[in-house]
Amino acid sequence: MAKKNIPHFEDVQLGDEIGPLETQAPDAGVAGFCQVWGNPMPNRFTDQSAAETVRLPFPIVPGIMSMAMMARLLTDWAGPDSVKDIDLVFRQSIPHNKPLLISATITDTRQQNGENLVECDILMTSPTGDRYVGGKAIVALPSRQC
Repeated sequence: MAKKNIPHFEDVQLGDEIGPLETQAPDAGVAGFCQVWGNPMPNRFTDQSAAETVRLPFPIVPGIMSMAMMARLLTDWAGPDSVKDIDLVFRQSIPHNKPLLISATITDTRQQNGENLVECDILMTSPTGDRYVGGKAIVALPSRQC
């Protein structure tokens, strides 16, 4: 397997775009996530009746699964140990089996405590622009000088 081409800190600039990652959360994927997570089923994430019981229009993607999907954009870009922090705001429920676009924009770069940090705004939307989740993330990148 070829080594992934991870960007270097010196090569990124404010305004650079990361992504988009086009994905979705299929019913089976959400159910599998809930099993691994230890969330007993049926629940508001996997069952229409359970979702309606808590006043949701449909079973939703768990927030922690959404966070993992968003972190994937960053780890695909910068490597598996790169994400230092991710802080998200959930704007609306995320449906199953629908296209999702995840993208990020670099908003700051800095060196701190011996690390090369890149801060970015990160967003999960529908293809029509519905905003599901937004927030900020901090990623560490290697230096070209090492």
